Amino acid sequence: MKLRVLFFLSAIFFLTACGSKKRVIQKKNSEVVISEPAPIELPSVNEKELTKELAKKNPKLDKYKLAYIRKYAPIAVLEMHEYKIPASITLAQGILESGTGRGELALKSNNHFGIKCHTQWKGERVYHDDDEKGECFRKYQYPETSYKDHSLFLTQRKRYAFLFEYNIKDYRKWAYGLRKAGYATDRKYPEKLLKIINDYKLYEFDIVKNKGFTEGISEPTNIKYYNVQKGDTLYAISRKFGISIDLLKKRNNLKDNTISIGQKLLLK
Repeated sequence: MKLRVLFFLSAIFFLTACGSKKRVIQKKNSEVVISEPAPIELPSVNEKELTKELAKKNPKLDKYKLAYIRKYAPIAVLEMHEYKIPASITLAQGILESGTGRGELALKSNNHFGIKCHTQWKGERVYHDDDEKGECFRKYQYPETSYKDHSLFLTQRKRYAFLFEYNIKDYRKWAYGLRKAGYATDRKYPEKLLKIINDYKLYEFDIVKNKGFTEGISEPTNIKYYNVQKGDTLYAISRKFGISIDLLKKRNNLKDNTISIGQKLLLK
């Protein structure tokens, strides 16, 4: 009888041990790692002088926000000149959504804008509790890529198209327009962005001139043809080069908005 009990207990221990080992096995990440270009050094946009003056006038301002502005303002300005999104809006969104770069999602995946995986994402990913538990978010090698992806996210989706009809200096319209387009579920999202922009004078970055800033970075202004790249849309190309979609279609004899990778589009 004792041998029977001993055998039964041994069997339970063995099965329990095996079960516990099975639970800690993780699936190998089989996602494609997207190659990200290494960040380049960008010229100053007066970010150090601005934040120094702000801190001097108001010592109660958040030091983490000031540090974030010093670090990422040049990137926001670069994106503004390439994609026509106000630098103040991009920077305020980055501050708010990344927790000034100190939020869990930003720290573990360099995702500063809370961009979720969506079906077309082929890169690495992390899982994080947001509107629902364990949601899939994009993971980047560099924060700069997160900024670029944020620009593409807005320019490649039709629901945000009306935003680009606003004056690039009208950050107030942009803030409320983002909520109208469904960017965030928080009803107070525009007010939060505007408070950050006004408290930290982020609107100063909306007037930084393009001349010399994107030299050697953006497409030359005299370019005549453009080869369609992966992820391009006719709308995004029209925004990038300041040409209407109708004119692009007319110059290239396009019947609709369909384009393909490698296709050469006449711009001028």
